[in-house]
Amino acid sequence: MPLQVELYLENCFDDSSPIPLETWENWFWQWLEILEDYLPTAPSYEISLRLTTDTEIQTLNSQYRQQDKPTDVLAFASLEADLPQSEEMLDAMPLYLGDIIVSIDTAERQAQQQEHSLSTELAWLTAHGLLHLLGWDHPDEESLIAMLNEQVVLLKKIGIIINLELEVGEVGEVGEVGEVGE
Repeated sequence: MPLQVELYLENCFDDSSPIPLETWENWFWQWLEILEDYLPTAPSYEISLRLTTDTEIQTLNSQYRQQDKPTDVLAFASLEADLPQSEEMLDAMPLYLGDIIVSIDTAERQAQQQEHSLSTELAWLTAHGLLHLLGWDHPDEESLIAMLNEQVVLLKKIGIIINLELEVGEVGEVGEVGEVGE
């Protein structure tokens, strides 16, 4: 049975999203196909993606990470919660993976700095958030490089090429390859 993904897209901007819902759904489907080994078994999966402002993401960053400043992406994984779930529950409903929140304001600035499109930056940041939902983290340089390289693989799958060949000892500030929050 093919992988099923339900995406809830919230765009806090009045104008349309730079990436249509159908494209987002296609990207998440392709990404989860690649990341299937990191997924718990379920009949389908749900993800929430919110495109927001620096003001809103700063409030969330302050509230949940005690960092009173805007960031580019936040991820709130539901799989980290120790909620009791029976086999029947997992077989009967989609598994909610969590929320990814991306600041379009910050994404626009970073896209200009990286000299690529806003769509590319949004894909990059959202892929980063998805990896966090599936348990990836980057407490040290080695794990950060592994995570960034996996983002390159995910973007390549959807036709976006990012030239990023990093090894341990080559990463300065994370902002050099696209500032990445949690």
